[in-house]
Amino acid sequence: MELAHRTFLITGGASGLGAACSRRFTDEGANVVLADLNQAAGDALAASLNEQARFVATNVTDPDNVQSAIDAARQHFGGLHGVVHCAGVLHAERVVGKQGPHDLDAFRRVIEINLIGTFNVIRLAAAAMATNEPNADGERGVMVTTASVAAFEGQIGQAAYSASKAGVAGLTLPVARELARFGIRVVSIAPGVFDTAMVGALSPEQQEGLASQVPFPPRLGKPEEFARLAQHIIENPMLNGAVIRLDGALRMSAR
Repeated sequence: MELAHRTFLITGGASGLGAACSRRFTDEGANVVLADLNQAAGDALAASLNEQARFVATNVTDPDNVQSAIDAARQHFGGLHGVVHCAGVLHAERVVGKQGPHDLDAFRRVIEINLIGTFNVIRLAAAAMATNEPNADGERGVMVTTASVAAFEGQIGQAAYSASKAGVAGLTLPVARELARFGIRVVSIAPGVFDTAMVGALSPEQQEGLASQVPFPPRLGKPEEFARLAQHIIENPMLNGAVIRLDGALRMSAR
């Protein structure tokens, strides 16, 4: 699927990986709906992208919010052809720490946002895209979700985050198989350590420690590099049902 003249819902689209995708996609002639909780950042980015972007305040765990974002794509741009789902949260806490056992509400919140939020977006976007007219390859839509290398090599203190991202990775193949009958592809990107606000919340020492584990290039990933892969996934019809690592050969250590 070509980006030009197509419309994409980008969750977490006001910052980080999502914002990079929003900029790259509009540069390639696509329309984007930015679905994010950050109203100020979303409005500012949408304004900078001119008529090719709309911002819709969205909590990805709320069905009505997500449906409103999908409806905005249809109303403003005439349809929905793809999703890049970047919305998520990070949480670090030991199963048994100095203050006692892991907070169960915190674990539940991470699963709710990262995993259930992903499925909520998938199910509603798939229903919308299933009604599209197919292109020459029979394709009606593409979904790019965001897992993490932590799905495979979770570090100590990442029980909630790793579990949520492992769930996203686990969704990829069965959902791709199911949606194949509609001509909708599903691919997940598993980033390593990227230079985003989420990683920026860590201390400089923690960031340096993570970056030093990357074999090559020995640095944090750039959001633009994520956006470039998301574009290639959308444009390459044989990419389907896969979880693609984007990590500079990083394999996370235990701590």
